[in-house]
Amino acid sequence: MKLREPIESPGMPEPVSEFADEARRLGVVASFEAEALEDDPELQAIVEFAAKLCNSPVSMVTLLEQEKQRFLAKRGIDARETRRDVAFCNHTLGSSDLLEVPDAPEDPRFADNPLVVDPPEVRYYAGQPLVSEEGASLGTLCVIDTKAHKEPLSEFQRDGLAVLAKAAVRRLETRRSTLHAKRIIAEREERLLRMIEGVPQIAWSADNEGNFDYFNKRWVEVAGAPPPRTADEWRKFVHPDDVEETFTRWDATFAAGEEFEAEYRFKCADGSWRWMLSLAVPVSEREGDPLRWFGTVTDIDETRNALEERDLLAKELAHRIKNIFAVVIGLASLQARKSPENAPFVKELTQALRALGRAHEFVRPQEGPQQESLSGLLQALFAPYADAEGEPRVKVSGADFAISARVATPLALVFHELATNSAKYGALSVDGGHVDLAIADNGDALALAWREHGGPPVRDPDGTGFGSRLVEMSVTGQLQGSWDRQFAKDGLVVDFSLPKAALTT
Repeated sequence: MKLREPIESPGMPEPVSEFADEARRLGVVASFEAEALEDDPELQAIVEFAAKLCNSPVSMVTLLEQEKQRFLAKRGIDARETRRDVAFCNHTLGSSDLLEVPDAPEDPRFADNPLVVDPPEVRYYAGQPLVSEEGASLGTLCVIDTKAHKEPLSEFQRDGLAVLAKAAVRRLETRRSTLHAKRIIAEREERLLRMIEGVPQIAWSADNEGNFDYFNKRWVEVAGAPPPRTADEWRKFVHPDDVEETFTRWDATFAAGEEFEAEYRFKCADGSWRWMLSLAVPVSEREGDPLRWFGTVTDIDETRNALEERDLLAKELAHRIKNIFAVVIGLASLQARKSPENAPFVKELTQALRALGRAHEFVRPQEGPQQESLSGLLQALFAPYADAEGEPRVKVSGADFAISARVATPLALVFHELATNSAKYGALSVDGGHVDLAIADNGDALALAWREHGGPPVRDPDGTGFGSRLVEMSVTGQLQGSWDRQFAKDGLVVDFSLPKAALTT
């Protein structure tokens, strides 16, 4: 069989000149931490085959260190090392070429060498340099004989020795890469551990069966007791009134593999109970792997107490504001009795104040769960306009949306204005008339459609009255929205577009 192209010789890369500096070269040698590779099975297989390939009884993989030559793998020799100053391999530094010495006593470089003159009385040597990836001379793959070789190595043997030397270097590089990766992982783990041990929260982890396998030092500092091993052991640190809710939630989220969150009172080392926020997340390193759990426990006692004090203050302020509304309405009614000519104005003012009072009542701090929604506010505002049977005449339908307390006042003013005008001139001024208010979610904004039905004919008033200016200021100024009004034959039609962002801030 004839080959189309010649096979290139598998030579070793040339050493780089910067590693002619011995300190730099030794730094590279040290990076392999090669003592752990002594008698490595892969390197041992290489030296066994090299000896057979070159018909020599002795073979070694060597590293040239500062004072000695270390044998990582060896065949046919008991020693683990030799002095570097007498090592044949020392003569290969700075080269990638095979060094072959057929008869050492006849070579001036080695004739007086102790390894030649004294046992083991080396006669033949062939060493293929080992060069690292960055170009530093490391040592050799060498074969030795106590008999001189009359014939030099054949091309096949030289190429074979070069291939084996490359395999030895790959083994060394693999070892170094593994060490580097382990070192990086260890450093990251150390940094992570320092961070976890340094945080003010309790931090923990658990396996997929819920057994805790790590707690940082904060647990003992806070609880004054050894960490629990299971959720059942954690129970004794939770206030009796909070145990059922907390662990029912934990059992459910653990079974579902979902995030866990709970607030409960925790028994501290001094015997006091402090409110804690407990969070946990399930994590799987790879798809299909069992879940592990990581969690924290944060002291929120001061924050919770501050919130309770704030809520108490807010309730007190809300009560006083409600009383102020009542006082102002009472004073206005008294003024109307004294000055009957002001009665229409006082009536409108009183209705507006009561509408604001209903809006305030809707968003003021309540005991228990609080519902601040657009539909809820509107239904509260329109409650006074129900018919004799209590059925609403302004029917709110469609999407609902959570609103902030800040927007309750402008919303109350706008829809109070529409409702009072309808009660004077529109659908709510006659029996059987009613209003539909539909709310639609248009993505970034809510669309509110006010439609009056069954009322007297309406007409576009001349000019812009106070009510229109009030709606304009409230909608475009405070709610950052837009509105449009039409006086249709069937009744007043008003369309609003209110950005969601403005309703929640």
